[in-house]
Amino acid sequence: MKHTDYFSNFLKNTVNLSQFNLDLLADRVDAIYAALNADPDLGPRIVKKIPQGSWAQETIISPQNGKPFDADFLLQMKEETDWSEDVQEYINAVYHVIHHHSKYGNMPHNRKCRCVYVEYANNQMHVDIVPYVILDDGRQVIINRDNEQFETTNPSGFTQWMKDKDKIANGNLRRVIRLLKFLRDHKNSFTGTKSILITTLLGEQVSEWKRISDPGYYSDLPTALLHMVCDLDQWLQQNWIKPSIADPSNPSVTFDHRWSQETYSYFRDRIHAHAAEIDDAYHETDEEKSVKKWQGLFGDKFQAPETSSSSTKFGDAGAAGGVTAGDEPPGISSSGRSGRAG
Repeated sequence: MKHTDYFSNFLKNTVNLSQFNLDLLADRVDAIYAALNADPDLGPRIVKKIPQGSWAQETIISPQNGKPFDADFLLQMKEETDWSEDVQEYINAVYHVIHHHSKYGNMPHNRKCRCVYVEYANNQMHVDIVPYVILDDGRQVIINRDNEQFETTNPSGFTQWMKDKDKIANGNLRRVIRLLKFLRDHKNSFTGTKSILITTLLGEQVSEWKRISDPGYYSDLPTALLHMVCDLDQWLQQNWIKPSIADPSNPSVTFDHRWSQETYSYFRDRIHAHAAEIDDAYHETDEEKSVKKWQGLFGDKFQAPETSSSSTKFGDAGAAGGVTAGDEPPGISSSGRSGRAG
């Protein structure tokens, strides 16, 4: 059985990042960006900030207890010909401003391979600032400080690709991604698999022809979850060896470095197990047994809303179009704010 209202309640109260934290992320990103812009040396080099990743794509979830939530944003900078032989200067310039700032300089901060990070009190959250440049030849790049070279990227292209796939899936792709990230982060399943791989692999399973062949293929969240995970499982079972995963917005770039054969094999095995669990819970005709099976997958917080039951408010047909009131973090849709690099 579907239990669409259980899913709505589970997303709203357990999986999704709260509106308070979404607003906090947005405010802190804006404040950091303002500080960078105000610097007399760095400010003139800045073009704009660009939202990326799970925040922009509406796949951000609530973190585990004691772990931070985060936002990454691209800081578009002008190409500096004087830095062409030492590209890490883009990251160094951002770090210099943060390090000497009256507020951020007193907070934990440092340089990583592709960004500068700022960490807030008690490890509550952190923000990664990723320098990004459009070169004179039109190539879009970020900086790999470890290798001292540019890396080709297409940040807006990937986000648009994901949103296009989500539209085909009736808004349910982003919800399914959140559920799988919950299994990874809170249930310790397929640990080590990066979010961008989960997003890409699930997104690649979504297609217009499946919806044309079966108009109800993505009609509600549990149905979309069943089909996307089972379709992914079928594809993974055909690939014993770690396949090459291309960036759908830039096929010349792959995400192959994001995992190993060992990590891939573990992900493959766990998705196979989850596909069977989802199929079993979805097709269980006894309501109580079905709930128990869904709880076996997602945990005891998979519950009916306090004001309704699965048989009275929504029933098992699901909401038309798959959108159930209250299952979305207001985030991007309502506030127009966005962030995070994938």
